[in-house]
Parts: sequence; structure tokens; C-alpha cells
Amino acid sequence: MNLVPRQSGSVPAPLSEAERVTEAWLANRRLSEHTRSAYRRDVAAWLGWCAGRELDPLRASFLDVNAYARKIESSGLSPASVARKLSGLSSWYTFLAKLGAVPANPVAGADRPAVDRDHSATVGLSPEEVDGLLAAAERDGPRSRALITVLADLGLRVSELIGLDVEDLGFERGHRSVRFVGKGGRARRRVLTEPAGRALDDYLGGRAEGPLFVTSTGGRLDRHAVFRLVRRLAREAGIESWERLSPHSLRHSFATAARSYGVALEDVQDAMGHADPRTTRRYDRDRHNLDRDPAYTIAAARARREAT
Repeated sequence: MNLVPRQSGSVPAPLSEAERVTEAWLANRRLSEHTRSAYRRDVAAWLGWCAGRELDPLRASFLDVNAYARKIESSGLSPASVARKLSGLSSWYTFLAKLGAVPANPVAGADRPAVDRDHSATVGLSPEEVDGLLAAAERDGPRSRALITVLADLGLRVSELIGLDVEDLGFERGHRSVRFVGKGGRARRRVLTEPAGRALDDYLGGRAEGPLFVTSTGGRLDRHAVFRLVRRLAREAGIESWERLSPHSLRHSFATAARSYGVALEDVQDAMGHADPRTTRRYDRDRHNLDRDPAYTIAAARARREAT
């Protein structure tokens, strides 16, 4: 892969240059390390597919992208997963176009799979199941209790949770709070509920610095350990779907419960850090209930006017 203007018939450079380009692209974006790793894999898979067909990725067309999309669809990936991979690849090509390495982004004209925004592959938990998980966490010890309570009460992403430091905890205008960097590199803050604050105080035991959640040796807890903890506690709590749960299940349950309790969509969107309200609306499982049809509100207001 050569990022300078090339003559016809030139030979693609080794993959190592493509990797350097990918790192430059990732460095140009505010992304979590988890997302960076996923994007690296997605680009590497595309480049491997191109190499297998002796196709220069700098000369790929939307037809090539379509063929690649159909290939990964046939492997059993969901439409949402295929769309995500193509989205990352599109961003990579947009970066190359800005550098002048390609005349246009071939993914832009490709046929991307339709994604149902009402569907989420995440397995959620009922409020009663969350209560059971919290009880199991309390039996497990102070760290588990603090970690699960923060996930349940704030609905953080696992990347946001493990990135927290003790110094991120504080007080603002009478509220206990936590500050963190959310998706897209945005600085965010949330309140700490009384149960979450109490659980954190018991866990920290006066520790004033360093990673908030640590291993037995003092290192920062990683996402894999959080996944294992959630599933183990869910199994101990007798939750049938424990094998399919993840930390995101608690985030899913937070949003679903907030909407079912009548919290405004805009407030849930802000709490979740969603840029698009359509993402938040997926969690409003009761929104298609005919009892909530605004026609009733309009008719009732008209009846009140007529009665006066």
C-alpha cells in the first residue's frame, strides 16, 4: 500500500505499511482501546480478503466491498455486526481519501445491510434479576458489591467503568459524582447514588488514588474480568440466561427500567451518553403500547375545552 500517487501497474506495498496507516487513522480518532482493537481486526480482515484475491485495496470498488459484505454475511454474522464492520472500513477509507491515497471511499456506494434499530442482541435483566445479582455481589465481597452497584445504578459502559480512577470521584453542588471519559472521548459526569457511594466507600477503605477497581495484585481490572464476574454472580443468583449475560446487560436494564418508570427519553439519552435518540428508544420496550397513544391526550384536552 503506497500513500503517494502511483503509476498504473505498480505493486502494492507490504502489509506493514497498511498497519502503519491504520494506526495513523486510529490515532486521529477518539476511541476506546476496545474499539481500536475491533477496528484493527476489521481492517486486517478486509486486507486479508483483498490479498487472497490479489486485489489492491487502494483500487477496490463498491462492487468489491459488496462481495466482501456478502462473504462475511454468509459466515453467520448478524446484519448489525456486518454493518458495524463496514462502518469502520468506511471511516478508514475516508481517512485514506483525505490523504489522497484513494480517489473516493468505495464503501460509500456499497450495499450495506439494513439494521433494525428496535432490536438489540444484548440480553437484558428484569428489575428482580438485577436485585438478585446485587444480592449475589454483596455476598461475594466489597469489590463485587461496589462494581455491580455502579453498573446497575449508573448504566456505564464497561470501558467507562474500568477506566475510572479513585480521583474521578467527587462532590458537586451537593451531589456525590463521578467524572469519566465517555464514547467519542467526551468528558462526562454522573451522580453516584447513595447505595453506589456507600458500596464504593466500603470497598476503597480510605484508598485515595489509583485505578478505582483493581485486581488482587493492585493492577487495573480489565473488561474480561468484569465479564467473568457478571456471569459468575448471575449463575450464583440463579439467573437462567447467565451464560449470555455481559456487563452491557446491566446497562441495557438501566435504560429499560428508567423508561418504564417514566424517566424522560432525553434524560435517559443524556445519562447513557447516546448521540442519537433512536439508540435510546430501543430500550423503551413499552413505547408501542396503545395506552400511550397521544391521540388519547389530544382527545382528552379537547373534551376539557368543550366542557368549559
